[in-house]
Amino acid sequence: MTDNPLLQTTSTGESLPNFAAIEPEHIVPAMEQRIAEAKQTIDEVLQRGDFSWVGLVEPLTDADEKIEQVWAPVSHLNSVVSTAALREAHDACLPLLSDYSTFVGQHKGLFDAYQSLRDSESFSQLSQAQQKLLTDTLRDFHLSGVDLPEDKKQRYASISAKLSELSSQFSNNLLDATQAWSCHVTDEARLAGLPESIQEAAAEAAESAGKSGWLFTLDIPSYLPVMLYAEDRELRREMYQAFTTRASDQGPNAGQYDNSEIMNETVALRHELANLLGFDDYADMSLATKMAESPEQVLEFLDDLSERSLPQAKHEYAEIAAFAEQAGVKELQAWDVPYYSEQLKQQRYAVSDELLRPYFPEQQVLNGLFEVVKRLFGMTISEQKDVNSWHPQVRFFRIHDAEGQLRGSFYLDLYARSGKRGGAWMADCVGRRVKQSGEVQYPVAFLTCNFSKPVGNKPALFTHDEVLTLFHEFGHGLHHMLTQIDTAGVSGINGVEWDAVELPSQFLENWCWEPDALAHISGHYETGERLPEELLQKMLAAKNFQSAMQMVRQLEFSLFDMRVHHQYDPRRGAEIAEVLQQVREQVAVRMPPEYNRFQHSFGHIFAGGYAAGYYSYKWAEVLSADAFSRFEEEGIFNATTGRDFLNAILERGGSRSAADLFVEFRGREPQVEPLLRHSGIVAA
Repeated sequence: MTDNPLLQTTSTGESLPNFAAIEPEHIVPAMEQRIAEAKQTIDEVLQRGDFSWVGLVEPLTDADEKIEQVWAPVSHLNSVVSTAALREAHDACLPLLSDYSTFVGQHKGLFDAYQSLRDSESFSQLSQAQQKLLTDTLRDFHLSGVDLPEDKKQRYASISAKLSELSSQFSNNLLDATQAWSCHVTDEARLAGLPESIQEAAAEAAESAGKSGWLFTLDIPSYLPVMLYAEDRELRREMYQAFTTRASDQGPNAGQYDNSEIMNETVALRHELANLLGFDDYADMSLATKMAESPEQVLEFLDDLSERSLPQAKHEYAEIAAFAEQAGVKELQAWDVPYYSEQLKQQRYAVSDELLRPYFPEQQVLNGLFEVVKRLFGMTISEQKDVNSWHPQVRFFRIHDAEGQLRGSFYLDLYARSGKRGGAWMADCVGRRVKQSGEVQYPVAFLTCNFSKPVGNKPALFTHDEVLTLFHEFGHGLHHMLTQIDTAGVSGINGVEWDAVELPSQFLENWCWEPDALAHISGHYETGERLPEELLQKMLAAKNFQSAMQMVRQLEFSLFDMRVHHQYDPRRGAEIAEVLQQVREQVAVRMPPEYNRFQHSFGHIFAGGYAAGYYSYKWAEVLSADAFSRFEEEGIFNATTGRDFLNAILERGGSRSAADLFVEFRGREPQVEPLLRHSGIVAA
């Protein structure tokens, strides 16, 4: 057994977080202790003067890993079961981590030690992965300000600490604003159009809150069905206004959790940080670690996609407006668009999420996902019951390859609940590495979604969109768990360029549309009947319904993000609303209401890793669509093609550049045409 109370040892010898033992009051002292130990390790390594791989890199990797053993579960718990005490402890650790990161990144002695290993004869004897890690590490020293004079180093440190704090404040405000508002309905007539399952969930939510009637919240499984199906226009308007003004100066909770100043300060500080390091702007700095070569190249890429997509998107919007007018709506409002869009889709294809939902019960979808992974990559996935977690609904699984060798494991947390951050994500719990002792440390992932939970005696029934989301996050998980790289820092998703990291996730989504795969993924929750051929054909026909509108919406987010960071001028400030307005004038099919504050909840760029990098979704989608086109040519379950993808992409992590690995798999440079074809963009 492990002597660390924060870890649990499983029957197969993995060291996993012991969630039951983590108390808020232990977190800060544990982090302080681990950081102090890591600093001591740095001193000892530099005093010894053995700047070989074993003498330098291994002990520092061990020290960092001990910090991560505390931080990974704490950071995760703060996202999935947030309480006031946990949040306070989590936020108190942020300056500690920021200070430590800056201390390491600006440590001239440490930089010189790494540089001497890079310049030594032994460098050529290192593996490709080890050489890549060293090269990346030296680059990161420069990006951390190791070359700066002392006064600028101090400014860098204070900016980094402040940005970390602002990011957390942004997330906290958004979570609080999302949970601070709900819509209590007591008149049953207002529920017209809403599917029975949604009404049942709203009744359960009201009962849990000690109320009669029905309760709707701003969590996506509650919000989205109202926007899509509620006939009550006023109910839709109320929900839309509350959702699009979260954490802002507008709407029902105006000013209470306002992110306005946080966003302005964040953009300003990022620009200053980039200037300190000699970059023109934060977009330049962001791209120093990505595939794309310059902000101009990214903007050209996005502009090209918008030019190809916008005419069709405008045509799609005109169809909705005409359809709504036939239904008696003279002036289409923002809260009408999803509703009439869904009505048009049902009229045209006689298919809806609610019609499909009974065919996607949780266990059937999971079994189907695991079958797809088995047929593509030869992996077997099995559930384990000997692991404690943070919530009774969380499940734990292990992945073994065709030879029976353990590859990795993952926690699965599927349902929305109070205290849980919205959205879906994969996070790194433990990374793969081979330790000095020769012991293999197997990777472990956190896979988190916010789906509707089981209601009454029915299992959780997923929409097809939720199935896509699950496959997407699982693609990230496979990238993390199936790696065969033994060097921490470039194994799994580590060291992979940010604009290529979405390749495996978007790639796996393709199987949710393939009849041969849907035969395994679908099964009616009462009868087990597979998705009927007629429904399947309707679903496939509707696949690209309004895909150009979806395309330009993503391009709006990407262009806004890139421009707000690339065009920043300290004399004018961030001009966030103005830049967003300009972008909308270029690519939007309609202008939202004046009070819409989408940007105040754009956590990807203000509290996530996507700042001046949101374009990565589209960039990687070009890679994923092109990669999948090889399966279209050779067979979607072709074992040889699957093995090639496993070997070239999933197993190699960040050990080589993503561009090289893509060419190795595809045999050529990526092409944009498959993306346009898969998206049904006629201009292709």
